[in-house]
Amino acid sequence: MENIQAKARLYNAQLDKELSKVPQLVRFQAATGVPKTYLALGGGAFFIVMIFFNFAGKLLSNILGWVYPSYRSFKALESPDHDDDKQWLTYWAVYGFVSILESFTDILLYWFPFYFFLKTVLLLWLMLPTFNGATIVYTRILRPFLAQHRNEIDSHINRVKAKVSSVTSELDTATTTGATFH
Repeated sequence: MENIQAKARLYNAQLDKELSKVPQLVRFQAATGVPKTYLALGGGAFFIVMIFFNFAGKLLSNILGWVYPSYRSFKALESPDHDDDKQWLTYWAVYGFVSILESFTDILLYWFPFYFFLKTVLLLWLMLPTFNGATIVYTRILRPFLAQHRNEIDSHINRVKAKVSSVTSELDTATTTGATFH
């Protein structure tokens, strides 16, 4: 029991140190006397309960899947180191893949209890560098599929480009000559 309390104090001290980097939380603690770790843990618990019982679960899980990765992507793009660029580009490729899969199965998935809680856990696994989930999904599922179908995908893209180019050139011709379409 003493070992658990020591670990809890250690984690609390580490969390407090990290939260001290956020000036708003430091001001909150000074104004209210409530430790910033309590605010962070309470806010996190509230967030989890809201998702677990599906009170705005879709909104909260989508915000989590977009806000933190967007900020980390911004930081990665602005940093001179390019190692983190690959991690976040991989995350966005996998996030898009998961989002498209979800859009096809929305009706079925909503019938599963705790769907948004499980989605949130999946998003955390994908985005947190500790787990490297996006890289795992990309290398084991998405990359082999794309590599196998690369030529087909490229030919479809080229056909769409040709059609778009044809339509835009027809529109340009029509606008310059004053022709109308019927």
